[in-house]
Amino acid sequence: MPGSGKTTLAYKVYNDEAVCSHFDLRAWCTVDQEYDEKKLLVKLFNQVTGSDLKFSEDIDVADMLRRELFGKRYLIVLDDVWDTTTWDDLTRPFPEVEKGSRIILTTRQKEVALHGKGNTDPLNLRLLSPEESWELIEKRAFGEQSCPDELLDVGKEIAENCKGLPLVSDLIAGVIAGREKEKSVWLEVRNNLNSFILNSEVDAMKVIELSYNHLPQHLKPCLIYLASFPKDREIQFDALRIYWRAEGLAEKTEVLQVYFDSLITSSLVTSFNEIGYRQTCQIHDLVHDFCLIKAREEKLFGEISSSGAFSSSDLMPRIVTINYDKEHFGSNNFILLDSKMKRHCGKHVYSLEITGDEMEDRLSDACHLRELRLLRVLILYPSIMMVKDSLLNEIGMLNYLRYLRIGTEVKSLPSSFSNLRNLESLFVDNKASTLVLLPSIWNLVKLRELSMDACSFFDFDTDEPIPIAGGSELKNLRVLWTLMLSYSKDTVDIFKRFPNLQELSFVLNKSWDYSTERYCFPKLDCLTELVFLKVDFESSNTNDSGPSVPTNWSWDSHFPQNLKRLVLCDFPLTSYSLSTIARLNNLEDLFLERTIMQGEEWNMGEEDTFVNLKYLELEEVTLAKWDFGEESFPVLEKLKLCECRKLIEIPPNLGDICSLKIIQLVESPQLEDSALEIKQYVEDIMERKLEVLGPNNMPLFK
Repeated sequence: MPGSGKTTLAYKVYNDEAVCSHFDLRAWCTVDQEYDEKKLLVKLFNQVTGSDLKFSEDIDVADMLRRELFGKRYLIVLDDVWDTTTWDDLTRPFPEVEKGSRIILTTRQKEVALHGKGNTDPLNLRLLSPEESWELIEKRAFGEQSCPDELLDVGKEIAENCKGLPLVSDLIAGVIAGREKEKSVWLEVRNNLNSFILNSEVDAMKVIELSYNHLPQHLKPCLIYLASFPKDREIQFDALRIYWRAEGLAEKTEVLQVYFDSLITSSLVTSFNEIGYRQTCQIHDLVHDFCLIKAREEKLFGEISSSGAFSSSDLMPRIVTINYDKEHFGSNNFILLDSKMKRHCGKHVYSLEITGDEMEDRLSDACHLRELRLLRVLILYPSIMMVKDSLLNEIGMLNYLRYLRIGTEVKSLPSSFSNLRNLESLFVDNKASTLVLLPSIWNLVKLRELSMDACSFFDFDTDEPIPIAGGSELKNLRVLWTLMLSYSKDTVDIFKRFPNLQELSFVLNKSWDYSTERYCFPKLDCLTELVFLKVDFESSNTNDSGPSVPTNWSWDSHFPQNLKRLVLCDFPLTSYSLSTIARLNNLEDLFLERTIMQGEEWNMGEEDTFVNLKYLELEEVTLAKWDFGEESFPVLEKLKLCECRKLIEIPPNLGDICSLKIIQLVESPQLEDSALEIKQYVEDIMERKLEVLGPNNMPLFK
């Protein structure tokens, strides 16, 4: 990313004594965004020849440069290249003769790096650790001397607040190097880090702005939107995709993925794709500050205190976050409490999020949304208020609403919700009860994500199913969390009404079939698009006191064949049950949580092969003996074992899996010795690297 030290590193290599003596010719060319091809080629030619010539328009500089380089061992640095066309234009004159010549390319664009790479992959410069940032600051501030003890703690705090970006560390080092070496002065720097960065001679924001200006116009608001999340927050891409769509920044799923990948390629956004977890991203604090400045300039979004006054002549930003503070609350200024002033300033608000303290009932009862007709996004966290009937009915009148998150304790959503025909994402926090899904839910034809703590198409109070019209379908629904299912009562063909469902979570109870004396699993074969499935099991067999004492281990399971991620909680399983799961050829991630294993063993036969499984997590599994063969996990990359207290050792043949990169142990100290033995075997005999991690991804062994 900008400021990570690409040019600095290239410069040190370029001027290294051994490098200088190794090459016959050297030349350095800084390209930048606005470049003139001929001028740059002239610059290269003059450096190579040691001259200062000027060329008329009709001279072929590229050919002259090619002749000059031919037959010689040269080193060319092309610094700050912004696109692939520029790379192609500037490298065309370089002779392709195997004389040991080298080109060093620096770029912020991953696409350019991959396009221009030779035999080796691009070097992605990582951010500095807090220790490395402090080393950089200490050398700049004190030279060969050490930092005095009284400044050490505050100095390390300053280094940590630089968040690993060398540019920031260098700027701050320059600030404190020129000031008194006193604790009060350093504390001032620590407490006002942003202002020192913004007022430095090297304008850090201009460094960021170069990358920002290079973005296509449609990507700029997508980047700025990331600053609406708190600093240092890892943002799930799945959640970001929902927000972008709701805010109208992009519509189609494929386009959203392209936008996200483009921001990663720009190096302004860092992506984390840890094995077994959903993809996340994050922006550096400096980029966050830059985006906030842009957001204010364009009145895109802003945070408002519930106690702060605002002028009736000022329009609010399109995206508003209100921090409700019950200690300093001005009722005359709170947007949800009706007044002429608020009707004017809030009339064009598209997105409203309210966070902060819990609101008293008298205030929440007085809140209204009737004037915010253009709302697309509404987030009322349950920690603020539990939405009641009157406000729910007003929400049902917000026809443009695309994204809704609320907390409520009602038994069912009002019929007015059938008006929300533009609603795409509905999130309800209703921990106290199961929310009954009334027929009005089928009117939400654009709904893509439906997530509740507990919901059902069955009314448990009346012991009756909710009637569903014959042709009712939610063709756009992609995510459904968390459905309460009972094999005996729920509509058999309910899942056929969600033909494009990709993620499903449900709680399975009353699944005991007395006629067959086995547990029955819902038939999910019809969900051909399903890639994620999470199932929590609640035992209902009257002869069974719970999942810890199962009376029959047989399951009649019907998993969709396209599943990539499967999470099973509180299931009684056998080796045979897991053999059935092994037949899911697309399965990449398997989580078994609080699982009771029959006989406390998992014996895998030769035919039991998880052909695509990359991540396996066993948490609180009653497993004492685990046997598997050479081909059981051919592509496994990470094994995570949490609180598997009955397992004495990890099977040693785990080390023979060539793809294995990580073993992680959480509250399983008895497995550390066998993990170390596997690590030593892999690194000493197999000559591969293997990490053994503990909680919070901290290495257990060096």
